[in-house]
Amino acid sequence: MKRYSILILPVLFTFFTTGIFCQTGRTPARAVNGMVVSSHYLASQAGDEILKKGGNAIDATVATAFALAVNLPSAGNLGGGGFIVYHGNNGAQTTFNFREKAPLAATADMFLGEDGKIKNNSNHEGLLAVGVPGTVAGLFKAHQKMGKLPWAQLVAPAIDLAENGFPATYDMNWFVEWVKKNKKEYPSTAKAFLKNGEEIYFPGELWKQPDLAKTLKRIQAKGADGFYKGETADLIADYMKANGGLITREDLLKYEAEELKPVTGNYRGYEIVSMAPPSSGGVAIIEMLNILEGYDLKQMGHNSAISLHVLTEAMRRAFADRALHIGDPNFNPGIPIEKLTSKEYAGRLRETIELGMASVSDSANFSAAHLVPESPETTHVSVVDKEGNAVSMTYTLEASYGSRIVVDGAGFLLNNEMGDFNPIPGYTNSRGLIGTEPNLVEPEKRMVSSMTPTIVAKDGKPVIVIGSPGGRTIINTVLQVIVNVIDHEMNIARAIEAPRIHHQWLPDITSFENWGFSPDTRDLYENMGHKIRTVTNQGQAMGIFIDPETGIIYGGADSRSYDARAVGD
Repeated sequence: MKRYSILILPVLFTFFTTGIFCQTGRTPARAVNGMVVSSHYLASQAGDEILKKGGNAIDATVATAFALAVNLPSAGNLGGGGFIVYHGNNGAQTTFNFREKAPLAATADMFLGEDGKIKNNSNHEGLLAVGVPGTVAGLFKAHQKMGKLPWAQLVAPAIDLAENGFPATYDMNWFVEWVKKNKKEYPSTAKAFLKNGEEIYFPGELWKQPDLAKTLKRIQAKGADGFYKGETADLIADYMKANGGLITREDLLKYEAEELKPVTGNYRGYEIVSMAPPSSGGVAIIEMLNILEGYDLKQMGHNSAISLHVLTEAMRRAFADRALHIGDPNFNPGIPIEKLTSKEYAGRLRETIELGMASVSDSANFSAAHLVPESPETTHVSVVDKEGNAVSMTYTLEASYGSRIVVDGAGFLLNNEMGDFNPIPGYTNSRGLIGTEPNLVEPEKRMVSSMTPTIVAKDGKPVIVIGSPGGRTIINTVLQVIVNVIDHEMNIARAIEAPRIHHQWLPDITSFENWGFSPDTRDLYENMGHKIRTVTNQGQAMGIFIDPETGIIYGGADSRSYDARAVGD
């Protein structure tokens, strides 16, 4: 214990000497000049410093994202992808889609053996599971369109963290222990994550990443070309070719991020601004809120059995629609977004809900479907600058530490996002496996995601900035935080800390966090016909609330995330 007490001192010293005000638990941080909320305190500080230097919300998001690629390798990344939602104080709205793509050599049955079953978990493990990364392209595109400070200045904090090191934290321990046990099978990962490729870093010990620093310097000097062309692209393509992967120089050269219009809706006088497909989250959030608008949730009471019932029934219906309709719109031009997000459609769905009696999710009602499990290991960043412009960004490697494969010589982890495609065309069962056509593997197609970066506005100005990791639970986590603020009038930190549930149509079971719900509530809920299982935690929401009357900014970083902080001034 004495060793750990000494090693943790650098981390504690950081908090007590920065003069930065961070929230604790259900008490939000308070700021007037800007706020950054992320899953690592050093990344939040990096973003906040950019705001202090005159950067805007996009600038701070870029700096925070690159910093997270260094100090939150479980989800922060260069080798993954994600989404940005922007809402300006002047009412301007846009989004950036930098979801990964399937390689040019990918096929619909690429993960299947001769028996038609998934071979060796190949859609989640190994290089076949790696999609063409989009993060660097997305951050660069957003900056080129909307950034204020020079690009090189935004990448600099991440380079400093990688080159000069930072204190390793307890949250990394399980992974470095795993790497040590598997270093023969993952030599490039061992080189990046172990001292001299051999020994683990204990919490508080300085961890340096020289190869990652070199990759970041190429990105700093050349923008997206520093990743998709030249030395970094060569390192990726050569590693793939030598080890049985599919991604080539052509795949990297052809990758482009997209600027898209957001999906929008309204809820009790607030505008909901979220991500369009290939994210399923925005459509599902609006559909669920439209259903819930017909109930007096405040009168029902927060997390009462009856309110949990109507939440569950809204979740069930939105997730069924998600599986049936949502895919990459570049390959599925007929996604009925207008219908799914309409009040009329929500009203028809609401009529099918019986108060006091659970519906039944039946895979036989679905012609053919394979709902692929999504990993909870994603990360979210919420930013508001002093002008009141807001950014909500969620990005991921898919599983915790992605594929767990580091590109040799480049120092960053690769994603395993190909597992978010439906791997078995036309197969559905009651355990939650789904195989609908919109999300089958095709070359250059983006896989469906549940990432749900969302901004809630009032009178054309941002009020709530929210998002979370958590695989498919992301959608329902974001839903419950919004409901907690609007219907139950909680501050942003309380709204985030409150216990949560999750239902995703199939399997037909509701996850309850194993704290915060009374046995009586659970009994009443089960008596309506719902099945329950318990989980330790659901999501790690990062949120901001801007008081529309005073302009004061309040930040909440979920205590479910070990190193998360809301930082502002």
